[in-house]
Amino acid sequence: MALFYMHGVPIGAVAILLALVASMGGFIFGYDTGQISDILLMADFRRRFATCSNPADVDTCQFSVVRAGLIVSLLSIGTLVGALLGAPTADYLGRRYAMVAECGLFIVGVIIQITSTGVWQQFAVGRWVSGLAVGALSAAVPMYQAETAPSRIRGTLTATYQLFITFGILVAYCISIGTRYLPGAGSWRTVVGIGIIWPFVMATGILFMPESPRWLASRGRIDEARDSLARSHGIPTSEEHTSEFLNTRVEDIRSNVEYERQLRAGWVDCFRPQNKILYRTLLGMALQSFQQLTGANYFFYYGATTFKSVGIADSFITQIILGAVNFVCTFGGLYVMQRFGRRNPLIIGGIWQACWLFVFAAAGTAKVPQDHPNIGKLMIVSACLFILGYAMTWAPGVWILVGETFPTRTRAKQSALSAAANWLWNFLLAFFTPFISNAIAYRYGFVFAACNLAGAVVVYFFLYESSDLSLESVDLMYNDPNCKPWNSRRWAPPGYASRYDLVQQTQAAEAHKPLAGPPEERRIEKAGESSVGSSKTATV
Repeated sequence: MALFYMHGVPIGAVAILLALVASMGGFIFGYDTGQISDILLMADFRRRFATCSNPADVDTCQFSVVRAGLIVSLLSIGTLVGALLGAPTADYLGRRYAMVAECGLFIVGVIIQITSTGVWQQFAVGRWVSGLAVGALSAAVPMYQAETAPSRIRGTLTATYQLFITFGILVAYCISIGTRYLPGAGSWRTVVGIGIIWPFVMATGILFMPESPRWLASRGRIDEARDSLARSHGIPTSEEHTSEFLNTRVEDIRSNVEYERQLRAGWVDCFRPQNKILYRTLLGMALQSFQQLTGANYFFYYGATTFKSVGIADSFITQIILGAVNFVCTFGGLYVMQRFGRRNPLIIGGIWQACWLFVFAAAGTAKVPQDHPNIGKLMIVSACLFILGYAMTWAPGVWILVGETFPTRTRAKQSALSAAANWLWNFLLAFFTPFISNAIAYRYGFVFAACNLAGAVVVYFFLYESSDLSLESVDLMYNDPNCKPWNSRRWAPPGYASRYDLVQQTQAAEAHKPLAGPPEERRIEKAGESSVGSSKTATV
């Protein structure tokens, strides 16, 4: 049975569960991201893997910028490769089994790390292997959520991926502060080893979730696609073949798959200008790049080291504060992206983040933080307010857009390319941040502030508003020559007075009722009369 109804559309409990289970992929990434900042400061880890002038005195053990950069950033190199492999894997094995395989690969990477004894290269390679899995999951999870979740709550459910990333970061901080005084290698091996739990939970749980109906339909498994839709919408098995709502959904997906089967898509197709495919590929890659260039991972990767340098007595506590702000504010991000769409939050968020990064950089540059405690406090407050804006806008928003901007036939590959752009910049920032910080110190914040403003400009001039529309309707909007990014919120197919009119009619259709009132007392077309290319049918 349906868990609840939204505008007459049934929403099943399975829809919520599949989003939560799949989002464990984000938790895995967040946990792996959050742990390394604190591990680099742990005494036993430094004694084993850093360069020590006197091994008996851990204070003489320091990481060179190259070694620290490689240990942190090899995860990102793995994610870059994994993201590109994630698309063909998800297409070949199906979304669920691909995620199961990737969870197994992550566990292999963790085992390589915790068996390291004194060779830092082994630990770094373990992070690279885990990164392969994280990258592949970053391509598969948002795609699976967007294709399987009911469109009424697609934005919120897809954004849970980012929510779980922040939760993973916070959990890693909390576990690290609890293990840092354990004797010997237990301090860091416990943190890393616990990472085995999360992929095991995900791999087990995802097997009980329905497969993507669009993937099933592309394999000719229409009955299974119908069953998948029924489960996510909470429609009983006995009503699967009599539900007009379900029949409409299945027919839309089947028609779309049949159309796109005639247009086989390879990697080259992602760069063809027809139907704004190239436009959207470059847009997705740009948005993912700017998400990294916001500067958030500057705090997540090197936050403990950064705040130790500004005179904070216990930088581990500061990391937990930042992680908590990031996690809690992401709940606000779920509401913001569902209520206010995609464009405006990203534009406002970019400006907000730039302002606080400017304060952070200016404060650290004007005075020596170690000599002025109030300056250090101002920098922490600025970082928290930056994280607040990031968690509510750019963090969840970009992952939502990756899931809903691309057409079905190239979605997997375009999602992979976008994720690869994210991981490329992730690597570049992780590796070069120690060098840059040593050279320009806190003026690094000015660079990120400029990048945030540039991201806001890109969104204004190039991103179309895709909230409230089905994946098929988004494709129609991008190909409408009369629609421009800055007026896309008002876009509606020919024959509709406005997007509000479109949404109202679609809601009535999904509730199986005629729409009363203007314009011209139109009645909703029956399921069999709709088609993918129709300019008058757009399922929200």
